Amino acid sequence: MTEQTMHFQAEVTRLLHIVTHALYSQKEIFLRELISNASDACDKLRFAAQTDDALWEGDSELKVTLSVDKAGRRLTIADNGIGMSREELIANLGTIARSGTGEFLAGLTGDSAKDMALIGQFGVGFYSAFMVAGKVEVISRKAGETQAWHWESDGSGQFIVGEAEQAGEEKRLRGTTIILHLRDGEDEFLEPERLRRIVKTYSDHVALPVMLQDDGKSEVLNSASALWARPKSEISEQQYKDFYHHVAHAFDEPWLTLHARAEGKLDYALLLFVPGSRPHDLFDPARRPQLKLYVRRVFITDRCDDLVPAWLRFLRGVVDSADLPLNVSRELLQNNPIVARIRQAITRRVLTELEKKAKDGESYAKFWENFGAVLKEGLYEDRDHRDALLKLARFRSSMHDGWVSLDDYVAAMKEGQTAIYVINGDQADQLRRSPQLEGFRSKGVEVLLLTDPVDDFWPSMVHEYAGKPIRSATRTADDLDAVKSETEDKAPEDKVEGAALGTLIALLKQTLGDAVKDVRESKRLTDSAVCLAAAAGDMDMHLERLLRMHQKLDHVSARILEINPSHPLIKALATRATQPGAADALADAAFLLLDQARLVEGEPLSDPQAFAARLARAMEKGLA
Repeated sequence: MTEQTMHFQAEVTRLLHIVTHALYSQKEIFLRELISNASDACDKLRFAAQTDDALWEGDSELKVTLSVDKAGRRLTIADNGIGMSREELIANLGTIARSGTGEFLAGLTGDSAKDMALIGQFGVGFYSAFMVAGKVEVISRKAGETQAWHWESDGSGQFIVGEAEQAGEEKRLRGTTIILHLRDGEDEFLEPERLRRIVKTYSDHVALPVMLQDDGKSEVLNSASALWARPKSEISEQQYKDFYHHVAHAFDEPWLTLHARAEGKLDYALLLFVPGSRPHDLFDPARRPQLKLYVRRVFITDRCDDLVPAWLRFLRGVVDSADLPLNVSRELLQNNPIVARIRQAITRRVLTELEKKAKDGESYAKFWENFGAVLKEGLYEDRDHRDALLKLARFRSSMHDGWVSLDDYVAAMKEGQTAIYVINGDQADQLRRSPQLEGFRSKGVEVLLLTDPVDDFWPSMVHEYAGKPIRSATRTADDLDAVKSETEDKAPEDKVEGAALGTLIALLKQTLGDAVKDVRESKRLTDSAVCLAAAAGDMDMHLERLLRMHQKLDHVSARILEINPSHPLIKALATRATQPGAADALADAAFLLLDQARLVEGEPLSDPQAFAARLARAMEKGLA
């Protein structure tokens, strides 16, 4: 097959432009990234060879080899791992097939330093080679195949792929060889001592030899031991960080490191990390955990979905079991009792560590901002750990700027208050201004502001905390009467007389008909004229709106219209309601009140044209 010139995916082109033009102070990390990729390729071969011994091809000593050509100004990184086919070269090096790519690219600002920091969080892997190389060649032969393939690019927007030479020394061994043609000024990466320091700093923990070939001699540059199998007392904080960067392909610092070993009924070691920043694929619909599973230090898979629950998918790291068979398949892992017991043990350990970290409010707030929305998924789907998760949960509040725990909320409940109140919406600031909260605010009752999509679902499964029912503030607020008001001793405001108010309510019911479920005097409003409320058995308004957005619901439910008898507009309407011809005179006003309440709640208007016509008539009368 002749060579073919192809274009990079648009996202790759943009990424390469930033990488090649940024003045990055730690360019040496390109070597860490390429060694990590080589290590992953060797792990994949070791796993595949468990069921197909022929893939070893007589070469089972896995390693990564660095070699330099000072005269040609070339640095080569080679592995004898799984290798890549032509299609895999194109897919792996020409595109970014990752969830979160669009969000990541949208966050790029054009500021070189900030963009490189963001790229670091996203992980550039192979593309980091272009920080030091003007041209990159890749020669790869996949295990079990005979044809080797050649890939080449200068990072300018296109690449060439074709058959590799097969003769003599170039008859390709299994695996992948990356040849970096270094840019001017990057000759430091041809110096053996510089390469030794980089590998020792960033890749000492890689669990297979990283070799340096120089002047016909070969030496091992790293310890080549599984870090998770070593005692904690022998491992420095920097080594933990370096291993996190390797296993997570991340550039940030870990927020939490958990290194433990269990012996007894279960024999396993784990080295887990909570990232310091949110991975860009965190909300991928597949919700897949990202832990690597080893069996007696032999890599098995990085796609073991049952190793931790989906609501802990932000974890990075490794789990090494001594109890599973080496030839276990991914399919057999799905319902394996040993994996299920390891899952329970890991989950308990992580929750215990999070409970300890939660005592540091400022640090825990950063964790919750990154991963709270994911952790709350467990409130909905994991009954066994729901109590522990509720203690860890934090919420925005109608009365505080920071985060509030449920224990904090219960401790601050007002005299006569019997429930924990919540309100759902899209933004905390918007919810704080909601008319729904006026009565709660006047009585000093705190309301928790729920703004994550999962918040629409978990309260239906939790029901209560510490014996206090969890109730939506958008439902009827009759139980507020039992709460002692902070303004109770003040003179009550002027409000509509009972008979006039009753007449207005009856007229509004008659005029609005099926557009409302009921019209009532409000117990919650203090400043606004009207608001909508959900009846006790009805679906929460925000949840219904969310379901309509995702086309899971095709109707708008009728709601209760609450009116504020102390508001000047309601008082004026009540006065007019007792006079002749009120039904016709107040027809427009009735629907305008309902539409006003709908707009404040973010509900769609049932008839925008009719609303505009009524509003125009009302303005005309007001100006006449």
